[in-house]
Amino acid sequence: MAILLPHTKADLRDPLGELKALTESAGVEVLGGLIQKRLAMQASTGLGKGKVAELAELVQQAGANVVVVDNDLAPRQIRELEEAVGCKVLDRSELILDIFASRAKTHEAQLQVELAQLEYTAPRLRGMWTHLERIAGAGGGTGAGVVGGVGTRGPGERQIEIDRRLVRDRISHLRREIRSIDERKRREVAARSDQFTVSIVGYTNSGKSTLMNRLAGADQFAADMLFATLDTKTVRWSLGDGMWALLSDTVGFVRDIPHKLVASFRATLEEAIHANLLLHVVDASSPMAWRQIDAVDEVLTDLGCDQVPQILVLNKTDVADPALLAELNSIGHRQTIQTSAMTGDGIPQLVEEVSTLARGGVIHVTVRIPHREGKLLSHLEQLATISDRRYQRNWAYLDLRMNRSQFRQLLGRYPSMEVVKGHADSLTDGESDSSKEK
Repeated sequence: MAILLPHTKADLRDPLGELKALTESAGVEVLGGLIQKRLAMQASTGLGKGKVAELAELVQQAGANVVVVDNDLAPRQIRELEEAVGCKVLDRSELILDIFASRAKTHEAQLQVELAQLEYTAPRLRGMWTHLERIAGAGGGTGAGVVGGVGTRGPGERQIEIDRRLVRDRISHLRREIRSIDERKRREVAARSDQFTVSIVGYTNSGKSTLMNRLAGADQFAADMLFATLDTKTVRWSLGDGMWALLSDTVGFVRDIPHKLVASFRATLEEAIHANLLLHVVDASSPMAWRQIDAVDEVLTDLGCDQVPQILVLNKTDVADPALLAELNSIGHRQTIQTSAMTGDGIPQLVEEVSTLARGGVIHVTVRIPHREGKLLSHLEQLATISDRRYQRNWAYLDLRMNRSQFRQLLGRYPSMEVVKGHADSLTDGESDSSKEK
């Protein structure tokens, strides 16, 4: 069910469409739906009394054992709604967390999901102890001011404090582990600063993994389901002309994604934060495409990477409505490219555009490096096309064809590399220094 407030981000043409997809992704059969428009959430249950009664009747008729609400609810609202309808109630955040928990395969993703779940659960612990209230109210106690009688409160209160302390301790432990992962991830990303990095971002189920497989021949898991990918994968991507980029897939975004989840997955999203270019993949066949673009932009802003150069990749054009596609293609403030990751349409144009942005020019140079610079030689073999190599005494002479900006970065990082032959204007943008002859 959905409570539609004045500033809702849901698609008013199909308010329950995304919730249905999310619920099915969690492995739950959808038996029915209910919508109520309100100016504000009702304090006790979120819904009006009449709608609560209608929901309870619907639950009984359908034989449902869980109600999923497309809004975030307070612990009290969940508790009272459960009592009113007679079954478990999940809000939007808890549903998304549950889906993430079922998809998390790596240790890193599992830690991040567990942290987000515990931070969601911590303030709701008292609401989960509803049996304490029943004990306290069952009474027989005669002491003034004592609810439920002597001996009915202490053990429960002690246990809930124990639970709270265990949750706090576990959260602290997970934060330390994730902080360590975050630091390691930053070092890994920093180590790639001499390479052109591209990160694929977008709304969940927009075709990001399929696009990555098409571009780089990767074997990233791709399926027609929400949040199919939780773990970032990075592969080398040949752009042609002796140029290479590092291409990363990322977890899909969704509207109203829990902020705790974004914070927990910051380490996973480090690739996008420090990328040279973002490929923002949009499901151009979705009537909600505009809202999905806005939702992704919102998360990118939260991550602090909204200023990273971006290409809007309008995907699934083979099944998109031409009128919507034309509308999406008219976005003025960023470049758009139409593709179909399934059929391959538009892929050559996308590769060419990324190649143009990456190269800043392809250079042909001859360099000499000391034999001892094995790490530099390894970098050159990864990033450049080496057409010839010669060895004299303690030097290796290499004829290279590679990306200009990547070559500059290596030249600054390894002073021992010397340019023997090359066009002056191919080494720098507009500089007229002559090549060094050694």
